[in-house]
Amino acid sequence: MTDLNFDLIVVGCGAAGLSTAVSAAESGLRVAVLERAKKEERGGQTRFTEAYFRMKNHEEVTDDFDAFLAENSGYYQDPDFVAESLSERSAWSVQTRALASIDANVIGTFAAEVPGTVQWLKDNGVKFDFLPTQFLTSTQPRLLPVGGGEAIVEALAARAEALGAEFFYETTARGLLTAGCNEVVGLRAYSPARGEIRFGGAVMLACGGFEGNLEMLTRYVGPRASFMRPVCKGGFYNRGEGIQMALEMGAAAAGEYGSYHAEPVDPRSGISEPSIFIFPYGVLVNKEGARFTDEAPGTVDAWYERVTRKIFAQTDGIAWVILDQKVKDIPNYRLGIRTDQPAIEGASLAELAAKLGLPVAAVERSVAEYNAACRPGEYRPLQLDGLATEGLNPPKSNWALPLDKGPYLAYPIISANVFTFGGLKTDEHARVINVDGEPIRNLYAAGETAGMYFGNYCGGTSVLRGLVFGRIAGHTAAESR
Repeated sequence: MTDLNFDLIVVGCGAAGLSTAVSAAESGLRVAVLERAKKEERGGQTRFTEAYFRMKNHEEVTDDFDAFLAENSGYYQDPDFVAESLSERSAWSVQTRALASIDANVIGTFAAEVPGTVQWLKDNGVKFDFLPTQFLTSTQPRLLPVGGGEAIVEALAARAEALGAEFFYETTARGLLTAGCNEVVGLRAYSPARGEIRFGGAVMLACGGFEGNLEMLTRYVGPRASFMRPVCKGGFYNRGEGIQMALEMGAAAAGEYGSYHAEPVDPRSGISEPSIFIFPYGVLVNKEGARFTDEAPGTVDAWYERVTRKIFAQTDGIAWVILDQKVKDIPNYRLGIRTDQPAIEGASLAELAAKLGLPVAAVERSVAEYNAACRPGEYRPLQLDGLATEGLNPPKSNWALPLDKGPYLAYPIISANVFTFGGLKTDEHARVINVDGEPIRNLYAAGETAGMYFGNYCGGTSVLRGLVFGRIAGHTAAESR
């Protein structure tokens, strides 16, 4: 067994972990970074994502940023607790301080710190631009780092190394070391090369959610969790140890443990995020060959998660989008198809259904009923056009053109788990809160390990929250020495 001492041990090497490491090292702390992966695969989910930022320009978040997060911060909240949470934290009751819902001041701090964090990333070598996204229709603008999440990982890792942070690859945190019930003094970790390592120091948990842990998914999301998979290979590293070890020492939980951020992907593909966002221009059918949802209730960026959850609820968690040749008339339609697998084609609907292994008569009937419900109108594929079906249940609210121009195309779609919603309760300083509503001394969390979301994910905020609260955690740890 090896004993090592640092001022701060950061568990995880994605956006949240690296921003913490750089921030703490800039403040003069001796920092260790533990990463389960090899060096060339470092970065977890961040490495594989495009890392959209919900910002209307380089200095401002979108107008709905705070409101969207607040509207999805918890269900049916007690109005007395909500009123308390708008006052100074020192005046809150124990119940309010430990609620699983998200505090208004955490949301406010998040929004307020975004511009400074983006400038800080620029100062550390990350470039940004409003680049094309995979969404053919969208409600909110999204600022992207040039080079995606990988650019963030490499820029911040290089900066952390230059500041003297020490990286421990292929090393996994196994348990917190504590002094009494409410103080962390280090953690136990395991490395195949070095065996057990005991790290002394404050701890930052930035090791993701539990999308790579089927046992936890089944426990919290339910037995149907086996029908989903992480959206990228980095997600398989996220096994929930950080959440579990903190809960075991009395940390409070936050966020919706039974839910996750859903994305529609092609199960045939092994690439990162093989998403299928073209479904609003066709019809979705399940294994019974039946339609089951409105494919186009609004812009795809705002609605894909809710539609994907409907897909997840179908038999074996799978559906197929059926399109005809008119989809190729949509400008840049390929942006909405990220899979590396070809469309399945059939000269007729019967041939296509047979190739898909679906009941032919049911597919033909579903498409015939849909075609009969389509009505004349102005078709505008790149904006909400209100071209809807009539008398069809479920309806299709936009882009309802008949499917009548073969050969026909189809893609299978399952729900990918981008990240889980449940995590640890944290305050605006990124400190982990215990079940009695008090900060646990020397314990911090950010990114997926910290719970923030209920209901609908606020698109373009996941990587951003890891960066913002990771940076805050580094400052908090330095101030707490």
